[in-house]
Amino acid sequence: MSVSVRDALRMAALYLVLSIVWLAVAGQVLDDLIENPRWHALGGHPSVLVWVLASSVLIFISRARLLSFIGLGARLRREDRERLRMAAAVFDTTLEGVLVTDSKGLIVHVNRAFMRITGYQEDEVLGQRPNKFKSGHHGPAFYQQIYAALSSNGEWSGEIWNRRKSGEIYPQWQTIRAIRDDHGAVSHFVAVFSDISAIKHSEQELAHLVHHDPLTSLPNRLLFSDRAEQALAAAQAHKRGCALLLMDLDHFQSINDGLGHPIGDQLLKRVAERLSDVLGSGLTLARLGGDEFGVLLEGCQQVGEAASVARTVIERMKTPFSFNGHRLFISVSIGISLFPHDALTAEQLLRNADSALFKAKTCGRAGYALYTEELTAHAQHRVETAGELRRALEHDELQAYFQPVHDLASGAMIGVETLVRWLHPHRGLVAPGEFIPIAERSGLIAEIDTWVLRQACQQMVRWQAEGRALEFVAVNISSRLFSQRSLYREVAKVLDETGMNPGLLEIEVTESAVMDDPEVSLEQLHRLRELGLRLAIDDFGTGYSSLLRLKRLPVQKLKIDQGFVAGLPDDEDDIAIVRVIIALARSMGMQVHAEGIEHAQQAQLLLTLECQLGQGYWFGRPMPADELMATAHAGVARHGRRLR
Repeated sequence: MSVSVRDALRMAALYLVLSIVWLAVAGQVLDDLIENPRWHALGGHPSVLVWVLASSVLIFISRARLLSFIGLGARLRREDRERLRMAAAVFDTTLEGVLVTDSKGLIVHVNRAFMRITGYQEDEVLGQRPNKFKSGHHGPAFYQQIYAALSSNGEWSGEIWNRRKSGEIYPQWQTIRAIRDDHGAVSHFVAVFSDISAIKHSEQELAHLVHHDPLTSLPNRLLFSDRAEQALAAAQAHKRGCALLLMDLDHFQSINDGLGHPIGDQLLKRVAERLSDVLGSGLTLARLGGDEFGVLLEGCQQVGEAASVARTVIERMKTPFSFNGHRLFISVSIGISLFPHDALTAEQLLRNADSALFKAKTCGRAGYALYTEELTAHAQHRVETAGELRRALEHDELQAYFQPVHDLASGAMIGVETLVRWLHPHRGLVAPGEFIPIAERSGLIAEIDTWVLRQACQQMVRWQAEGRALEFVAVNISSRLFSQRSLYREVAKVLDETGMNPGLLEIEVTESAVMDDPEVSLEQLHRLRELGLRLAIDDFGTGYSSLLRLKRLPVQKLKIDQGFVAGLPDDEDDIAIVRVIIALARSMGMQVHAEGIEHAQQAQLLLTLECQLGQGYWFGRPMPADELMATAHAGVARHGRRLR
């Protein structure tokens, strides 16, 4: 049972008074007895002795109890003082504001956090009512709800907007409790509150991030789709048109891979800023993901209006971007879809614009394309093919084919180029021109390149074991795989695992891939060359090679694009171009390799122009390894005689 300090003091005082009374009475009695001769005559009456002894015991007990209760009271006072000090410390140092009112609602105490949060000092609020801080944000019903909760439950918690001394309105999370005395009557009210302005600000930022791209601050795909739906609804109601432009940066991945993602992010921010400047206000520009942007043109009635915007964007993007010591060129491809001509929903409009964008990219990039109905079937086919191609990699449906490369002077087959074919379980052999562009767009081309590289090395190791006299096996590397800095590690890994002699492997890289970022390409080619393999520039003449850069490249061969060979021997322009390429290569100590040779006259002219190597249907079509070797001897004899 707990004893209060007041009870302990009362009991101590009672025992003290009793002790004093008993001592006084006992002392008087003893004096009377000692002076009375009858006490001696009686020889000491037993009852008197008992009374005296009892009094002594009572005095002793009273003294002990008195000391005990005095000690208890002192201890309780010390504990109460400690608890009060702790409570005061918590009250004064807590980060939450605390306000105490009496039963009449007048403020009697506040803590330091209250003064810090509200800006009021203690003497400015004592004796005032809490409605001094009302913001006007809430109506009477709100406060009536608070009073009702306090009356019924003695407590209320919730969000409330109040006003600081500066006049600023801010949100609080507040809890109010009614404090009752020993008789159950309300004696005080205590309000504890936190300033949740930062939380509210974070909620606003989170809501912004949900609907905006964090890098460019443009609307994201979610907000763009929502605005597109609203725009189409308004366009339908007012019988107006609407256009959606879908933009994609050309070869942006090579910038990310070559210069790093931080530079790529900086470029995206500057592209967004330039697009905003070009397009102006009154339309929706969004970053839909990666390097893809969307533009919504409301009130666009004519195709020509959307095409004009597309041409303006394409033209403005030709100006280089300069930042952080870099001067970068980037072009853009655009697909256009119109409402209501092409689609009736935002989803269809976006999907059709994507089909048009794919058409623009396959037609050479840096241009725009309009949606047509034929693109829908093509887009559906593209999606299905991409899924089937992924499955083909998993189920070994791809096959390695080899096309012979001949020495034009001797007619001997001295090497092969490895090509990929897809043997579909239902459609049969799928042409490379059908699935390679899809593989490049879906990102599967890098996996396919690695697979082809491994197949080529494994087959060359088998041919070497059989004593086949081949000088090299060539593998063409896509620009996507070539732009990856880890390419040389991947090649080294394949060479190590297959046991292939690096000197027998030739890596072909297209001229456009090399020229996309010459400095990164130079580093990549040197690292590949350090592995001991051979390097060739494929499709030479179709890009924009700088002779200064070309001479720095550690390559051993130039391959003349078949587009220049097709016009031989009659087209004078093709003859002039081929002659220049051959002279350039020979002056730089490189071999010259012509592709696409389809008849003897082409091969004979190339030999006359001092081209060394030839490849094409005249020498042999791509075929599996076993078929290639079965026809090799006949091909050597036939082509060797004809070219002499």
